[in-house]
Amino acid sequence: MRKSLFALLLAGWTAIGQAQVQLRDSYPQHYRVQPGDTLWSVASLYLQQPWQWRELWPAGFAGQIFPGDRLQLVRNDGPPRLQLERPAAPPTVKLAPQARRLPPAPIPSIPLQAISSFLLDNRIVDQPGALEQAPYIVAGEGERVLGGMGDRLFARGRLDPEQPVYELFRQGKVYRDPLSQELLGVNADAIGSARVVASEGDLATLALQSSNQEVRLGDRLLAADTSGLPGSFSPSAPQRPVEGLIIDVPRGVIQIGALDVVTLNRGRRDGLLEGNVLAVIKTGETVRDRQTGEPLKIPDEAAGWLMVFRSYDRLSYGLVLKATRSLAVLDKVRNP
Repeated sequence: MRKSLFALLLAGWTAIGQAQVQLRDSYPQHYRVQPGDTLWSVASLYLQQPWQWRELWPAGFAGQIFPGDRLQLVRNDGPPRLQLERPAAPPTVKLAPQARRLPPAPIPSIPLQAISSFLLDNRIVDQPGALEQAPYIVAGEGERVLGGMGDRLFARGRLDPEQPVYELFRQGKVYRDPLSQELLGVNADAIGSARVVASEGDLATLALQSSNQEVRLGDRLLAADTSGLPGSFSPSAPQRPVEGLIIDVPRGVIQIGALDVVTLNRGRRDGLLEGNVLAVIKTGETVRDRQTGEPLKIPDEAAGWLMVFRSYDRLSYGLVLKATRSLAVLDKVRNP
């Protein structure tokens, strides 16, 4: 399951980096595109580093290939290039009425539903004091707080009369930059959602609509985020150099691997946008030379890639696409 999903995640990967193209030792001279192929899987037949797939295509190639297309690798006094031969369209003939057959679709970008189960409902609050000043739960129906769908909750604070539905959050980790100690934001853990049914002054009655855990006194109400995630992701390189760190794993795992979500200390102000792909660099350990007694730092090593799926001003969430080694907090990220 994970293997097939990973192939889908990497379909349509745009060019990343300008390193010299290195061909595989045994690449096919000719290849007929098959149903289910992706740009990543096709590039893997030819390249040691499949993310450089665009380097194989002539200028102006739109990145669309279809089942039945025939590929040929040529090397005419220059870098290797793939030539594409598309089967000629069949002649027009008069047909009796029948169900219409749609033409094959080109390879898509990464659809949101393909990775939605690996993403988070958490939110980064990066405005100082925004979470502390938000309305909060003061009581539950019948002095209970643990609630199910439809149960009444009571909140205190300034509510927007134009906002009928609020999301419930609990303050999580406070993120600071490991190097500068700058406050980057607060992780708000999603609890559920509630609808305002009555209000008087700064008190409101809410009906719980959904919850993934018990609601507690002090949980905060934030207006629903209407921006949402894009319907699909088109992986791309950041437009400017980015160097940052993995500073947290929201799901609490220690060993980070493929399809884990991580928090980065870089965001929109640093040029990171949804769909941007970064290389993960495993930070070398510090060891002691037993001969001299001096500490030595093992060289850093490239160990995978991740894709940013949600970016805030100072922070981003990323999904690890590939990990050749176990990753950890404080491993580096940068342009591939």
